[in-house]
Order: sequence, then C-alpha cells, then structure tokens
Amino acid sequence: MLLRRFLPKQLDSDQAGQWLFVILALAIVLVPVMNLLFAEGSALHLSTYTVTLLGKYLTIALLAVALDLVWGYAGILSLGHGAFFALGGYAMGMYLMRQIGERGVYGNPELPDFMVFLNWQELPWFWYGFDNFVFATLMVMLVPGVLAFVFGWLAFRSRVTGVYLSIITQALTYALMLAFFRNEMGFGGNNGLTDFKDILGFSLQQDGTRVALFVVTALILMLAYWLSRYLVDSKFGRVVVAIRDAEDRTRFVGYKTESYKLWMFVLSAVLAGIAGALYVPQVGIINPGEFSPLNSIELVIMVAIGGRGRIYGAIIGAVLVSYAKTFFTGVFPEAWLFALGALFIIVTLYLPDGLAGLMEKLRTVYKGKLAHASAG
Repeated sequence: MLLRRFLPKQLDSDQAGQWLFVILALAIVLVPVMNLLFAEGSALHLSTYTVTLLGKYLTIALLAVALDLVWGYAGILSLGHGAFFALGGYAMGMYLMRQIGERGVYGNPELPDFMVFLNWQELPWFWYGFDNFVFATLMVMLVPGVLAFVFGWLAFRSRVTGVYLSIITQALTYALMLAFFRNEMGFGGNNGLTDFKDILGFSLQQDGTRVALFVVTALILMLAYWLSRYLVDSKFGRVVVAIRDAEDRTRFVGYKTESYKLWMFVLSAVLAGIAGALYVPQVGIINPGEFSPLNSIELVIMVAIGGRGRIYGAIIGAVLVSYAKTFFTGVFPEAWLFALGALFIIVTLYLPDGLAGLMEKLRTVYKGKLAHASAG
C-alpha cells in the first residue's frame, strides 16, 4: 500500500509494472553509488563497462516497448523498426560529431574527419543545426516520426496488412542501409560516425557521464512505460486492440482504423528514435549496420520471448536476450544465432504468450491454491 502512493495511478492494477518501476528506481540509486563511491578493488564496485552495458540493455528495452505497441496491441508486425532506431542514433551521432571541432584528427573546426578525408569542401546543408543539442533532440524524434507518418499513411491508406506490410517494412530498412553505406550520402559511409568526445560539455570517457547516461536512460524507460500503459488503457488503446482483433468489424461500426494505426505507428517510431539516440553516446558508434534487417528480426524475437501484448514482457525479453547475446558472442560466437533460433522455436511451441504469459499463469495457479487452502 505504501509503495503505491509513490507510483503513477496507471499502475494501480499493474503489479508487474509496479515491480518494474521499483527495480528501475533501485538501479537508478544503486548503480551510481556502486560505480562512483566504491573503489575498484571493492566487491561492491560496479565497473564502468558494466554500467555502459546495462545502459545499452535499457535502450534495447525501450526499442522493444516501441515495437510491442504496434505489434502486440495494433497487430502490425514491423520488421523495420531498426530503421527508426538507427535514424534517431544518426541524429544524435551528428550532434556528437559537431562537438568534436578542432579535436579531430585533421583539426578542422567545421568538418568531421571523414569529410576532410573524402575532400569535402563544405558542410552539407542537412548537417546545419546539429551543433545545437535542442535541435538535434528534435530531429531525433522528428525524422523517424515523419518517415513513419509518410510510410504509414501510404501503407495503411492502401490497406496493406499482414505479411505484405512486414515485407515492405523490411525492404524499407534494407534500402536505408544500402543508402547509408554510400560515402556520398554524407553520413560516414561504411564506418559511420564515431570517435565522440563529449555531450553537453561532459566528457564521454568520464565515469560520471556514463552513469548519468544510464540514469537518464532508466528514467526515460520508466516514462515510456507509463505513457504506453496510459495509452493502451485509454479509449484510443481499446480501439487499437479492437482493430488488431477484428479490423473489418471496427471499421464497420464507424472507426477510421487507418488513422488509429497510423498514429500508433508514428508514436512507436518516435520511441524507437529516442532509444537510438540514447544508445549512441553509450556505445560510442553508429554505422549502417544498425539498419540491418537482422537487428529488426532479433527485436521481434525479443518481444515474442518476453510476451507481446504485455509491455513489461517486451522489456523482460529485450534484457534477457541482450544478455544472452553478450554471453554467447563472447564465449561461443559462432553458436549465438543457433541459440537464438532454438530459443525462439521453444517459446513459439511451448510458450506462445512468452515469459510474461508464463508468469501470469503461475501467479494465477498460486492464487488459486491459496484460495483453496484458505477455503479448506
């Protein structure tokens, strides 16, 4: 009861969401303390590498929440959400590159090193404004949002659904990947954007900055969860779920289903862009590989394993699969894809509702036994 007083009202009936907020709140407190206050030799010390890794996991979790909104609640299986993630990452990467200035290898105060190397004479017009953090933050949300709006308006207006829509989203991210690989696009080509120095005047190499990025990521994940929970519990969310379950019937009773799907798709893309922007300063690089369709497919597997249609399930799946990827690629790099595939098959066959669905079933059984015991 005491705990609920400090949580948003939207979580009153969401026990899993309450636990998620508690865990993230504890992480926000403990991670800085363990990293900054305990010496490296202490058993309670948390290395900066681990802090960065945890921050990376949380950005992937935010991306999973974005996908779950459109797949789990709107029934739109997007195989191209990696594109929105990468676009948000590139927008933040462009800001970070503009902050390097004369500290680059070639010492050019205006042009990034890769432009000097390629003999560019002036900064392209689409790089203007990215020396300002506010402008860059707006672009992080605006670019993926506008792309999602245009793509969604054309697709949903034409009533493209099911596997056909999934294939088109995959083609979108693949086309963007090929475009960003080209040096003449002005985004660093194959190498992408890297060698970042600082953000808002704070060095990215400092432990305090890494901790701050982790805290900001955790807070934004909490905010995104609350916003998503509020949205799916609202009238708008109930209509979207009705569209997922029976679109023709929902259209027949008077709802303009295309508009509902479009705005859910746009919101999801904006969240994905924010996730990409948080990912880049923590990882230290953004390149066209982030557009790879394989990344979007991995994201779908994460949400399926965690349990689609349950926002906290997407977070669970993203964190667990990300950790498994870190472990397997370090110990058995050639076995990672086989392990991921096997895990997906097992979940599909035996856990169709994912780990979140399994947890709910176990909780129901436990409550049933308690009720039976008290009645007896």
